[in-house]
Amino acid sequence: MSDLGRLIANRYRLVERVGRGGMGTVWRAEDELLGRHVAVKKLHVPPHLHDDEVQRLYERTRREARSAARITHPNVIVVHDVVDDEGLPCIVMEYIPSVTLSDVLKQKGTLPPDEAARIGRIMAAALRAAHDAGVLHRDVKPANVLLGHDGRIVLTDFGIAVESGTPSLTRTGELVGSIQYLAPERLRSGIAEPGPACDLWSLGATLYQAVEGRHPFHRDTAIETAYAIAADTYEPPRKAGDLAPVIEGLLVKEPDRRMDAHEAERLLGRAAEAGTAPIERPTQPERVGVPATRARGGRRSRRALLWCAAVVVAAATATSGVLLWPGGGAEPAGARPSDGGASSRPPKPSPSPLPPLPAGYHLKKAGQGFSFPVPDGWAPKKLPSGELAYIDPTGLVGLRVDIVAFAGSDPLQHWRETEEAKTRRDNDNYERQRMVATTFRGRPAGYWEFTFQGRVRGYRAAELAFAGADGTQYVVYLSAPAAQWNEYRPVFDNAVKGIRLRDESQ
Repeated sequence: MSDLGRLIANRYRLVERVGRGGMGTVWRAEDELLGRHVAVKKLHVPPHLHDDEVQRLYERTRREARSAARITHPNVIVVHDVVDDEGLPCIVMEYIPSVTLSDVLKQKGTLPPDEAARIGRIMAAALRAAHDAGVLHRDVKPANVLLGHDGRIVLTDFGIAVESGTPSLTRTGELVGSIQYLAPERLRSGIAEPGPACDLWSLGATLYQAVEGRHPFHRDTAIETAYAIAADTYEPPRKAGDLAPVIEGLLVKEPDRRMDAHEAERLLGRAAEAGTAPIERPTQPERVGVPATRARGGRRSRRALLWCAAVVVAAATATSGVLLWPGGGAEPAGARPSDGGASSRPPKPSPSPLPPLPAGYHLKKAGQGFSFPVPDGWAPKKLPSGELAYIDPTGLVGLRVDIVAFAGSDPLQHWRETEEAKTRRDNDNYERQRMVATTFRGRPAGYWEFTFQGRVRGYRAAELAFAGADGTQYVVYLSAPAAQWNEYRPVFDNAVKGIRLRDESQ
C-alpha cells in the first residue's frame, strides 16, 4: 500500500516521495500544525531481520537525528523532530528544494574546478563543525550533498554517523558506508569506528569525482575497489586545476599525514576564488530601511536594519543592518542542528585552550574585558546608533559585537516576542532561517539567522547572543549579500571562536 497521503504522528501529511536510500525513504510532507513543508525520513526494515538487528536499525535512526541536531552549522541539515509511526522511528527535517551533487554529476559529467572547490569548501566547513561537535559522518559522498535551488549547500544523511562517547552499533568485522568512499585505513585494518580523517578522505574522493567524472579508485568489483583504495595509487587528476593540491592532500593514505578540515577549507576557498568574478559594487548607496523612534528598546530596534553599502560609502545614508545570533562554533543552525528543544542543544563542552588567531585576522577590543578577531583590511565605522561596526572593502559586509542588556535573561524569548516583529516590519521580505537555543563555551546562548531584501540585492544575517559569567550580555552579528554568504560566513565563525573574555583563563 502506498504511503502517499498518510498522516504521520497526527501531524505530517506525506505529499511526495523525494528520495530513497539504503536505510530509508525520504518524503516531502506538510506539517499540518505549522503549515510548512518538511522532509520525513521513514526507516526501512528488511524482512526476516532478527529482533536485535531491528533494534540496531531503530537506534541508528535515533542517532542520526541526535548527531545532526548536535551540529550547529548552516550547511548541515536541520532536524526538527523524531516521531513514531506504527512502531517505527521517523526523522522530521527541514525540507530543502534541491538536487544532489550526485544528480548534477550524472547530468553534467564534471564540474569546473572553481565550482567544485566552492562546494568542497562548504563541505569541509560542515565536516569541521561536525567533528568539533564530536560527530563523524562516515558516509560523505556526492549523494549526501544537497545543492539547494536557493544556492544553499547542505550536508545530509547522518544515518551511520557516530558520536564520541557512545557505544558502537557496528559489529566486529562489519564496515558501514559506501565502499568507494571508505578511507584506506578502515579497509586495511578493519577499523569499525573511524576518526575525523576518514571523512576528509571521503571528501577528497568526492572532489576527484566532481572534476574528473570518475572515482579515483574505481574498479569492476567492490572487492577490487576496496583493494585499490587500501594499496594502489590513483591517476593524478588532469582537470582539477587549483583544486589538485587539495585533492592530493586529502587522498593521502596515512590518516596522520592527511590534510585536516581547517586547511582543506582554507585552500578550497582560495581555489574557488580563482574562478570568481569581481564583486559587484553598487552605483548608488543601498538603503534597507530607516530606524523608527521608539521609547523602549530604541537602540535594539536599529538592529532590525541590515548592512548596506552605504555603511561604508556614505555616513549620511548608512543604515546598520543587524540582528543577533550567528552561531559560529556555537551555532545551532536550526539545523546545522535543530529548530529548538533540548535535542538541538549541543552538550556542554569541556574547557579547552582558545585557538590562535586565524591568518589574516587581528584582535579588536569591543569593550571592557572583551576582544574578538576582525579580518585585516576591514575598516571601523561608527553607526548612527552609536555602535561600532567593521566593514569589508566592498562596503557590503558588516561585522559587529555589542555589549548590551536584553529585556530579560532569555534572548530567544526577547527575539520572538519583540525583536523579530520589528525586524519583519523594517526589512522587506524578512524570513527567519533559524532561531534556536545553543551554548557558547558551556554558557546558555541563542542563535538567530535570517534573510531579507536590500535595495539592490538579498542579504543574509546571523547573530549569537550569550551572557558572561558576570551577567553581561554579548552579541555577535554578521550580515552579507546572500549570494556570497558562504564566502563570508567563516568571518562570523572566526569572530565567535576567537572571542576573548575577561572571565576566561587564557
